[in-house]
Amino acid sequence: TMMDEKILKIQHTLKKELDENRYHHTLGVMYTSASMAMRYDVDVQKALYAGLLHDCAKYMSDGEMQKECGKNRITVSDAEKRQPSLLHAKLGACYARRKYGVDDRDIVEAIRWHTTGKPEMNTLEKIIFIADYIEPNRKMLPGMEQIRKASFEDLDLAMYLILKNTIAYLKETQDEDKIDTNSMQAYEYYKAVIKAR
Repeated sequence: TMMDEKILKIQHTLKKELDENRYHHTLGVMYTSASMAMRYDVDVQKALYAGLLHDCAKYMSDGEMQKECGKNRITVSDAEKRQPSLLHAKLGACYARRKYGVDDRDIVEAIRWHTTGKPEMNTLEKIIFIADYIEPNRKMLPGMEQIRKASFEDLDLAMYLILKNTIAYLKETQDEDKIDTNSMQAYEYYKAVIKAR
């Protein structure tokens, strides 16, 4: 079956670990990812797993995440030291493998890149990144209707619009040096893809 035992078991674990809002967000991302996978002809099972596990490390404090990264020999960049919440993606990818026994590289990588994005993402990676932003529990950010529509019509356009919004928001609310280089590179990359059309 689609929703195999393992997925239900992971849901059960996450329900205990995440706070209620984050758990509902997680289910929203899982189902949105699965819908997008159907639309873009991607393995729905992989999308369900990646969506379900994308925030599996987000129940920890910044300090705990930094400690866990050290324990698991995960490198922490300068941007991540300044902005430790970024670490939940790297750590989530590690937990997906070690704690939840997911050995599929596509799933692990989609979790790894769901927060910052990067240039040249594959379809599953884009789907998880976008689903995280558009899932139904998210509050209506400016341009959300357009982005939700684009998400089912044109993945690169959706990537560009989300990255543009995110970087504009980060520039307003934070020091420029807190913006992760992967995010900046992803933004420049998808901007160029859209402009080249």
